[in-house]
Parts: sequence; structure tokens; C-alpha cells
Amino acid sequence: MTGQDNLELRDQLARLQQEHRDLDAAIEALAGQTSTDLIQLQRLKKRKLVLRDRISFIEDQLTPDIIA
Repeated sequence: MTGQDNLELRDQLARLQQEHRDLDAAIEALAGQTSTDLIQLQRLKKRKLVLRDRISFIEDQLTPDIIA
């Protein structure tokens, strides 16, 4: 992996982490409402899980393999 690829992955990781935090705040706000749209809440939670998986994948790509 080149330095440019590494930099691009780090930028993408930062954007995904920010979106993950934003979704977390949106989920909290939606859950706190009295008339909560459960379908919308489920969609946000699913999107958050997809982001978490993508974040984990990118973090794995950035972490060098260490042979024990």
C-alpha cells in the first residue's frame, strides 16, 4: 500500500467515523421523542452497523500484519 493509498484510507476512515457519531446522535434524538418512528429508528441503526463494519475493515487495512 502506498502512502497516498494510506492517506486516502485515513481520510475515508475519518469521514465514516464522523458519520457514525452523527448517526448515534440522531438515533438518541429520535429515541427520545414521544412519537418515535420505529422504522426510521431501525434504518438508522442498520446504517450505523454498516458503517461500523466498514470502519473496522478500513482499520484492518491500515494496521500492518504482524506474524507472531
